[in-house]
Amino acid sequence: MGKDGDLVATRLARGCRCFGVWRDGELAGYGWLSLESEWIGELELEIKPGAGEAYIWNCFTLSQHRRRGVLRALLAGMRARAQSEGMKRVWIGSVAIPAERAFGPSGFNPALTMTSVKFAGFHWLQVQPADGADQGLVAAAHHVVATSPRWYLRRARRRRH
Repeated sequence: MGKDGDLVATRLARGCRCFGVWRDGELAGYGWLSLESEWIGELELEIKPGAGEAYIWNCFTLSQHRRRGVLRALLAGMRARAQSEGMKRVWIGSVAIPAERAFGPSGFNPALTMTSVKFAGFHWLQVQPADGADQGLVAAAHHVVATSPRWYLRRARRRRH
């Protein structure tokens, strides 16, 4: 779990669940699933999934397994498990990384686009609806992250979770 390895016990104690993908007897990737509030460090926002909702976060594919469908399999499996347990909606976020290409094939639809920049102790965040997103989904996404379509400028806050 790299630099966040010391947080595993804390995450499990608060009810977060960790899922993994194994290839040839070796851990290839992992991700976390939460039903409660979680801090999104890259965006400096808290997400609060509603009843019947979950949030997938902190997914990682080990370098030797990248570009082999590990993230796509992980997301599809986590989403299917959450839905089999009664979750009606599963949220996931990204900060414009190449891996987000796995989101659509794993059953996720974009709701919001966020641009995040940290500079000189400040955090600038722009939030807007994703192109072509369903307006009901956009409204629900704004609700779970307590935002509206606009720009935010705040003092940067570091928080480990």
